[in-house]
Amino acid sequence: MKSELFYKNPKTILNKGTGFLSGYTHSLNPYTGCSFGCSYCYVRQMPVSLFRNGEWGNWVDVKNGAANLLSKELHRAKIKGNVTIFMSSSTDPYQPVEHKEKVTRSLLEVMVEDPPNFLLVQTRSPLVSRDIDLLQHLKDRVRVSMTIETDLETIRKHFTPKAPPIQARFKTLEKLAAAGIPTQVAIAPILPSGDYFPEKLRPLVNRICIDDYFMGDGSGGKRTRKLGIEKKYAQLGLEEWYRPQVIKKVYNRFIEIFPENQVYVSQTGFEP
Repeated sequence: MKSELFYKNPKTILNKGTGFLSGYTHSLNPYTGCSFGCSYCYVRQMPVSLFRNGEWGNWVDVKNGAANLLSKELHRAKIKGNVTIFMSSSTDPYQPVEHKEKVTRSLLEVMVEDPPNFLLVQTRSPLVSRDIDLLQHLKDRVRVSMTIETDLETIRKHFTPKAPPIQARFKTLEKLAAAGIPTQVAIAPILPSGDYFPEKLRPLVNRICIDDYFMGDGSGGKRTRKLGIEKKYAQLGLEEWYRPQVIKKVYNRFIEIFPENQVYVSQTGFEP
C-alpha cells in the first residue's frame, strides 16, 4: 500500500535540539511521517502520529519551500554561533517519496552553499548514495549514520517489512566508504542478529552505535511498550532479545571485533 501524500507549507524548518538530541543545536525533518512504518518506531507514540488520522506509515507530509526556509534560518542561526544539525529525528530523509520530491537533496544543496558546523544524516535507505556528490562537498562536516538493526533478512522482514533489504544497506556503505564519506552503522534498536554480525560490518565502517528501546526511545522504553512490540518477539520465540541486558551482550560481541573506541552506546554514538 502506497503512502498518501500531503503537501504542507511550514513556517519553520529547523527545530531546537532537545532531549536525546541535546548535543545538537537543531534537528531537521524534510518530511512529516514515514512510509517505512517500522513496527517499533517510537514516533508512533508522539503527538505527530497520535493526533493524526491514518495509521503511521500510511501518510507522508511533503514540506513545500523547505530549502528556502532552511537558507534563511541557517544563516540566522550561524550568526549566533555554531550550528549542528541532526537529520532526521522523526522521519527518514530518504524514504521512497524522496526519489520524486527531492526535498532532502534540496536541503543538502543549501548546506553545501552555507555549511553547518556538523550534519548527521540518519537513514536506513540506499537512496542516500544518490547524493554522494553533495555529501563529498561537506567533507568532515557530515556523517551518514546507516541504520542496520540486524544482519538477518528474516528478522528485518518480520519487524520492518517496508524497509530496504539489509544487503542493499551493506552495498550502500561500500559506496559511501569508496567516496570518502564519513559513516557509521546504527544498530538501533537492537534486533535479534547472528553471531557474525560484527564480522560482516568490520570491512565497511569504523564506527558503530548500539542502542535499544530502553535508552533510545526517549521515555525509558515506555513508548515502545505501548506499541506491544514484545509480541513481535514472542511470535518468533525470541523474547530473550527484548530485555535491557541485551545491549551489553551485543556490545561485548562487537568489541571482540572492533576497537572499543569505535563502538558507542546510545546517545553518545549519535552526537557530533
